[in-house]
Parts: sequence; structure tokens; C-alpha cells
Amino acid sequence: MATGAEVLRMLMPQGGYYIAGDEYENIKFIECEPITKAEFETGFAQYDAWKAEQDAAKAQAKAALLERLGLTQEEFNTLTA
Repeated sequence: MATGAEVLRMLMPQGGYYIAGDEYENIKFIECEPITKAEFETGFAQYDAWKAEQDAAKAQAKAALLERLGLTQEEFNTLTA
């Protein structure tokens, strides 16, 4: 389950807020336009799918880079160990 901080990083990657806990009432919007409580709560339902997309894109980019370098993951691990 996502935390309030993770949901805010997804919804507001530029930052500008402070959160203590996982409740909307604990968010302080400092240097940004506030989001609504409904947007925040909906973010919890959206987070897992968003995170999976981010992880898949990162894995795909890593695989493409290794392919361009002509390395397997094991070879890369050996080089960076």
C-alpha cells in the first residue's frame, strides 16, 4: 500500500509541500498549488499502476542500454562489483 508521501510524489513531482503521515489534513502546501482531498485519495488507487509503469520503463531503458553496450546483466554486475 502506498504512503501519502509516495502519492504526493506521483501527483506533484515538482514538490512544494510537506506531509506528516498519510492523511490529507497533514499536508502543508508551501510553494505549490494545492490539490484537493479527492485528488489525494484517488492517488492511492492509482499509485500501484503508476509505480509499475515507472518500474517497467526503467527496466526497459536499462535493458536497452545493456544491449547497446553488448553486455549481459551478469557481465555488468561483474564490472560494477
